Amino acid sequence: MALDLDKLLENNTDKIEKETSTDKSLILSGSDKETVGSKETVSTSGSDKKKKAPKKKARPRGGNSPVIGDNGLMLAEGDNAKFMEVNLALFSMPNIDLNDVEQVQARIAEFFTLYTSRDMKPTVAGLGLALNGMDRRRLWEIKTDTISSTQEINNLPPEVKDTIKKAYKIMENLWEQYMNSGKVNPVAGIFLGKNNFGYQDKTEYVLTPNQQNDSDYDADEIRDRYIAADQQKRLSDNSTSSETESD
Repeated sequence: MALDLDKLLENNTDKIEKETSTDKSLILSGSDKETVGSKETVSTSGSDKKKKAPKKKARPRGGNSPVIGDNGLMLAEGDNAKFMEVNLALFSMPNIDLNDVEQVQARIAEFFTLYTSRDMKPTVAGLGLALNGMDRRRLWEIKTDTISSTQEINNLPPEVKDTIKKAYKIMENLWEQYMNSGKVNPVAGIFLGKNNFGYQDKTEYVLTPNQQNDSDYDADEIRDRYIAADQQKRLSDNSTSSETESD
């Protein structure tokens, strides 16, 4: 009976050892397969540890700035050709009699129609070109009723000046609409507002000197003031000398 128990124990021991060795081989072989099959292996070598993680794609410098980058600066196909066509049309306009209000009105209407047909924003310089190539500074002189260095501008009839002023005000109104609706680059819009329409974003201080006339001073009042001050000084000196003698 004892022999049977010993044999049974030996058989069970051998069986357990075989199963354990088999399980170990399966685990090892499984890990090898997993390592080979998966591309995402983790290496613990020194050279791999020094590798840095890939950098994240940073936001472009300037973000949504209207100045930096291509925001609002890219041209669509055919834009340059359209701009040149408008300028060639302005160049080809024959001169008109600026003293004739009807001709000036017709030319201004032709100017706005030209820009409308090309779906473009009209410009102050373009208005000057339509009016016999007038400089924008002459337009400003007409708008502000400033005496011009050009006698031709000074001699324009009042009704012609009023017509040009009205066209200039239309340009200013369009500029405000573009700015309020976000239809123009803010930096360019501010530049145009300052240079073409006289807008400012600064505070000015006017210092007026305090100028007084001789009539503003009363001689008797000044004399009484100095006499009172002199008497007060004498009383102070007397009191000081009396204290010194008593000591």
